[in-house]
Amino acid sequence: MGNRRLIYLPLGGAREVGMNAYVYGYGEPDNERLILVDLGVAFPNMETTPGIELIFPDMTWLEKRAERLEAIFITHGHEDHVGGIPHYYGDLSAPIFARPFTSRIISRKLSEYGHSIENVQTVLPWPKQIEAGPFKVSFLPVSHSIPESSSLVINTPVGRIIHTGDLKIDLNPVVGDIFDNANWRRVASKGVHALVCDSTNVFSNRFGRSESELISEIESLISRSNNLFVATTFASNIARIKTLACAGKRVGRSICLLGRAMKQMIETAIDTDVLRDFPEVIRPEDAHNIPRENLMLLVTGSQGERRAASAQLARGKYMGFELKKGDVFLFSSKTIPGNERGVLRVINQLSEKGVDVIDDSSGLYHVSGHANRSDLEKLHKLVDPKIVIPMHGEHRHLQEHVKLCEQNGIQSLLAVDGTMVDISKNKPFIADHIEAGRDYLDGRVIIGALDGVVRGRIRMALNGLVAIGIVQVKKPQISFRCDVTLIGLCEFGKENSLKDILCEEIIASLMSAKHHVLNKHESIKDLVRHVVRKTVSFELGKSPEITVIVNSVC
Repeated sequence: MGNRRLIYLPLGGAREVGMNAYVYGYGEPDNERLILVDLGVAFPNMETTPGIELIFPDMTWLEKRAERLEAIFITHGHEDHVGGIPHYYGDLSAPIFARPFTSRIISRKLSEYGHSIENVQTVLPWPKQIEAGPFKVSFLPVSHSIPESSSLVINTPVGRIIHTGDLKIDLNPVVGDIFDNANWRRVASKGVHALVCDSTNVFSNRFGRSESELISEIESLISRSNNLFVATTFASNIARIKTLACAGKRVGRSICLLGRAMKQMIETAIDTDVLRDFPEVIRPEDAHNIPRENLMLLVTGSQGERRAASAQLARGKYMGFELKKGDVFLFSSKTIPGNERGVLRVINQLSEKGVDVIDDSSGLYHVSGHANRSDLEKLHKLVDPKIVIPMHGEHRHLQEHVKLCEQNGIQSLLAVDGTMVDISKNKPFIADHIEAGRDYLDGRVIIGALDGVVRGRIRMALNGLVAIGIVQVKKPQISFRCDVTLIGLCEFGKENSLKDILCEEIIASLMSAKHHVLNKHESIKDLVRHVVRKTVSFELGKSPEITVIVNSVC
């Protein structure tokens, strides 16, 4: 093997929930052949990323080494694992491998962005292998909250790696693959060098439950309602949507789907044959003719997304539907960290309408798609790896997972985004650190987190904006005209119009300024900014963003 090494490098997903992107490499240092596992997104919020559509891992390191990238492997179809693909496809241009359901989701995304789908390869599950440079990779089916989820069995010259992706131990998941203990034992029988493992639920000591255990509780809940019943969950959670729809159908309700994402996911699941025996649904226009007590709506927006069906129903109407006092709204989902405010906003708006809102606090109407603490311990024992490297989680999740491994005598290491780990030997060590920030989709443009765009928006949101237009008239003698625009600031100061006060102060300062100040536009701008900052602070107690434009006329 010489001086060749095996490296693991998380670019996203190992310091936050979402934005997953993990690099593996083998070869001589700084010349390794590479594969990428997943390329996902995280979602913005108005408090920290106003105006942003999506958040991506910073892919600069990998883009500079794109000629060494052998392939991209996608574990499953959740947005935090596939959402970044159409945005970086052109720069990475490597073949993409996924199972049929996930492959269909990826192809649709690429087509929407005008990319060719010829590099998207549909694969069969383990033991089928895909050769990618020094790697041989298999898709090992696991249970999760979306169909055809897979762990990856990555065979390397150093030994076998299992990258779990998102998984749970569920022997009856309603839709999708079971967690097959026998399969895992076969995979682990030849020895596993490293287990790179989901950490999301490491703090959960609640006994792991199967998706199939929800059916009777949800059916009982729906049967107790005498009004319209509405439920939301992740659009990608096909098993949950089927559970909800079947429960509603059994108690005599007609089922109607609301939300483009949910309809697309159901259609994709049926087309790829992962969803069978799904109850017949009615069109929204036909649902208006059904008595409310006989109707069940399945809607998008479980995470409080402003444009989703849930939020629009909470604010008023959506596609002609309006919620009323006594209706029931079920959140059959877990709130992703960071989305709490959006979800709470929807809940309160529904409550103000008199709607009975039921969330997951009882634990009766939702089960997680991630392995809890006891399941992680079972997985460690089943695989018996030499090394465990936690991934997929916030820093506290990764840290706790390392502690769990150490308590059980397993070699482990904490590796957050940007941490390059050498896993060539039985004891991993940090080989390097790289910049691993984040990029933003701002409209149609990808910008860096440090570009200042978002920072400027936040400052404007906190302090407002003053825009000043100055016209300098040079003949027959120097004079000034001033125009003031206030955005996000009170129009009045302590006694008078703030615009009038600013104009008076600005012109007075300019007229008394020394000649060399008035000869340069930049000097005039500096003087005006100083006057505005001082005046607004005195009148309003604020420190706004200030823009000054100066023009001179003879």
